[in-house]
Amino acid sequence: MKYLTFGEIMLRLKAPYGQKILQSAMFEATFGGGEANVAVSLANYGLDAAYLTVLPDNVIGDECVKELRKFGVDTKRILRGEGRMGVYYVEPGANQMPSKVVYDRAFSAIAVAKPGFIDWDKAYEDVGWFHITGITPAISETAMELAMESVIEAKKRGIMVSCDLNYRKNLWKYGKKASEVMRELVKYVDVAIANEEDVQKTLEITVDVDVESGELDRSKYKALGDKVLAAYPNLKMIAITLRESKSADANGWAACLNDGEKFYESKRYMISDIVDRVGGGDSFAGGLIYGLNTYDDKQTALEFAVAASCLKHSIIGDFNRVSVSDVEKLMGGDGSGRVQR
Repeated sequence: MKYLTFGEIMLRLKAPYGQKILQSAMFEATFGGGEANVAVSLANYGLDAAYLTVLPDNVIGDECVKELRKFGVDTKRILRGEGRMGVYYVEPGANQMPSKVVYDRAFSAIAVAKPGFIDWDKAYEDVGWFHITGITPAISETAMELAMESVIEAKKRGIMVSCDLNYRKNLWKYGKKASEVMRELVKYVDVAIANEEDVQKTLEITVDVDVESGELDRSKYKALGDKVLAAYPNLKMIAITLRESKSADANGWAACLNDGEKFYESKRYMISDIVDRVGGGDSFAGGLIYGLNTYDDKQTALEFAVAASCLKHSIIGDFNRVSVSDVEKLMGGDGSGRVQR
């Protein structure tokens, strides 16, 4: 089975650790974007992963395709069009200084691509699982229309659809609220992935959860999942990530999964000395998709996703560069970090 993800990949420019944007004359240049990050994770785990996007027909677009191919991602579905390469800047946080992201992606190639630009018969050839996020419909009105096309066409073909709700307040600027769009899009989704804020801002469903306290009451997340599943009977399950932010460097990390019949809770990891948390949610999504399609039970799938994402916090860049064996070692309790010889 082929796994397809769809969204925008950008040039990522990161300030050196401990420095603010333009404090020095250097940036670390890589690529990154929610759906591309998931495709890389799936390819690293040995799955047949493909990525669909629209890139500018220039050397930056060429280099982006080459980078994805390095990880074994199928890039044959990538289209080239008018517009530019989106860019985002990362200022790494430390201690009480939070990380910051600045987007520069207006008029990117995918933002200006119009409905009808993508041949969905070709895009969905041999595809059994499709993944999208709430970022794509936030980019522009035409990207929103493409996102809606993508899930409608996927369901016409009986393809499983997963969606990371991913609320990005700095992107919803073309006149529609996130909830106007996402409440409709989720009607075509089988597996939802989110944190508490994503659910509140995109679906306008909430429970009394204090996400600022650093301590999370998991029972309230069961109630939140129950509300979402009741509102969207098409959903087979919802996974909610649980991040306890003590500081920019130290987070508690866990997740839960609700399939309407059982509520699953993962092991909790305390992550100290975080290297790069950008892409952490995408690494969870990639791990969950792999786990649900590999293991016989949802508990193991959830544990794989949480462990994979835990490891991502120690890797610079958007992409999670770990293998299945790396993740399974951590799942088995080997979190010592000792040198392996």
